[in-house]
Amino acid sequence: MWVNESADRRRHLPLSDATILGRMGRSLRRREYSMKLPLLIGALTLAAAAGPVAAHAQDRAGHVQVKAFVTGVLPDGKISDVETDIVGLPADTQTKANDNVVPTIAIEYFFTDAISLETICCLTQHDVDGTTGLPGAELVSDAKLVPATFTLKYHADLGAVKPYVGAGPAYFIWIDEQPGAATLPLGVTDFRMSDEFGIALQAGVDIPLNDSGLALSIDAKRYFIDTTARWYAGDTLAIQTEHKLDPWVIGAGIAWRF
Repeated sequence: MWVNESADRRRHLPLSDATILGRMGRSLRRREYSMKLPLLIGALTLAAAAGPVAAHAQDRAGHVQVKAFVTGVLPDGKISDVETDIVGLPADTQTKANDNVVPTIAIEYFFTDAISLETICCLTQHDVDGTTGLPGAELVSDAKLVPATFTLKYHADLGAVKPYVGAGPAYFIWIDEQPGAATLPLGVTDFRMSDEFGIALQAGVDIPLNDSGLALSIDAKRYFIDTTARWYAGDTLAIQTEHKLDPWVIGAGIAWRF
């Protein structure tokens, strides 16, 4: 009987303030944890999803990049040496090749994220006119040039911009070059420019526009290459001159890596 009464009293004893606060605290903590858990899971899910995207944006090894440029070709064209002259050119004869703007395609393969090999494809057309001695005289007409070029490039990663430098061999191929109108009265019937090897130095920057490989690209190349120009009267070599070309080739356009 005593035990039952004691147990009954214990069941009806008032709870202390500490006990009430302790139970309330545990209840609030459980509720706080239950609210934070979905947020934590969501944050981890977003981080896991964003990780591969960021890695893909930086992973260029094994990828090909194609660039479409509008390119300015700015050659020199001055005479560096007169080797044959049976016509009697003025002693101070000098020349200049005209500039041209053409579309250009560049194709690039990335061996690593930082090292790539690039080649370009374009066809540019130039006249060569006299500047002194025969000022304004057209000496070469519609000479078409294919600047076959390979450059090995190093890319730096500065976050929002990715600058690069490069260098490599170049081979200038001349197509369908014609004697200029000013040389025809001299008896010139044929004209040729020699294909030549040289080198190209390159610098530029790619600015990513999204995480799918699309970028804005600005590129500059400086070629160091000469050519030999030969004017013929029938089968006779009438004039032979060495010309310094050394063009700047500057382009801007869109790049797409895939």
